[in-house]
Amino acid sequence: MDAINDDAIARRARGLDRAFEILDFLRVHRAPMKPNEIATHIGAPRSSVYELVNVLLRNGILEYADNEKRVYLGRKLYLLGAAYEDQFDFMAECDKVLEKIATETRETAQFCMLDGNKYTVVRMREGARPFRISSDVGHRVPIPWTASGRLLVAHMSDDEIIDFIPKEDFLLPNGQWLEPAAFIREVREAQAAGEFTFNSIVDSFTHCFAVPIKDDTGRHSATICLVAPREDGIRNRAHYLAVLKEHAEALGALQLSSRRSAGNHHPRPGS
Repeated sequence: MDAINDDAIARRARGLDRAFEILDFLRVHRAPMKPNEIATHIGAPRSSVYELVNVLLRNGILEYADNEKRVYLGRKLYLLGAAYEDQFDFMAECDKVLEKIATETRETAQFCMLDGNKYTVVRMREGARPFRISSDVGHRVPIPWTASGRLLVAHMSDDEIIDFIPKEDFLLPNGQWLEPAAFIREVREAQAAGEFTFNSIVDSFTHCFAVPIKDDTGRHSATICLVAPREDGIRNRAHYLAVLKEHAEALGALQLSSRRSAGNHHPRPGS
């Protein structure tokens, strides 16, 4: 009997993993798809994908996007996200901090994290410049392409970094190959300095700044970034880093306080 129960639990766990894989694929793909197309892209049996898609549709996690039976992320996910932010108001405070940074520097400010083995911009405030310098929120970018990437993997050992980052991600947008050993040297330098700046690999006209936000273990859980025109970024480097470090320290303290408050929150009966 125990073996049967264990097998059932394992099947359910695999089903949950596959359901999250479907949701994450649609999030990254950013467009509706038919279930059979999803199955092909994620390398899963069509029967199991159809079954899981139907479950997600019934629960409002997915919705039909058109008459062709393409599916996409459902509005219930928005409601879940709104409920999350009501309880964990760190992101609202993060938006305020990014607004302050953008105002003080006139440059584009970003709050960035890891998304699996990729880098992503979670929040952003554009600067006051007449032209747009920014990255799309939620777009997944190879870690070695970013200033933040040097800080976000700093808690890992050298071998863990090599295992974590896909080998192809060391091929830069300009076609050059970044030696993993050179990347790791930059990671350790960034870890020691508590900052990393460089001329953008993705955009030849910009200079990028990143400083870490630390959790209660000292790990770099996120970064605050600044994206500036190259000449202005180099000229104002000291000032921009000072602004970022001041606000990163404040956000780190706020993040820790928010987590402790959430952990100590015990709803009253009936509330």
